[in-house]
Amino acid sequence: MDSGTERRAARRFSMMLPLRVRFTADNGMAESDGQTRDVSFRGLYFLVEANIEPDSSIEFVLTLPQQITLAGDVHIRCYARVLRVEPHNGRRGVAAVIERYEFLPAAA
Repeated sequence: MDSGTERRAARRFSMMLPLRVRFTADNGMAESDGQTRDVSFRGLYFLVEANIEPDSSIEFVLTLPQQITLAGDVHIRCYARVLRVEPHNGRRGVAAVIERYEFLPAAA
């Protein structure tokens, strides 16, 4: 069995974008800032200092900057499930599959 086989069904893009993630912690809901490393319409990999558990549900807001959208900043709220968590240079690398998302209205 070839362990190096690509299993992704969607093209991924290497993008370092800030995100704010909400997750369940020991004392209820918690939030933490993070940064994406790879993004696709089906999932993402991001770095965070928080202790997020595999198979947990998370919510986060991504901001696609004007340089990507060619119009203005676009804010997307995503609901996802954590596939794996791994140590990454003193932080945690989190791979998650996006289950649903919604575009947030532009600020007036």
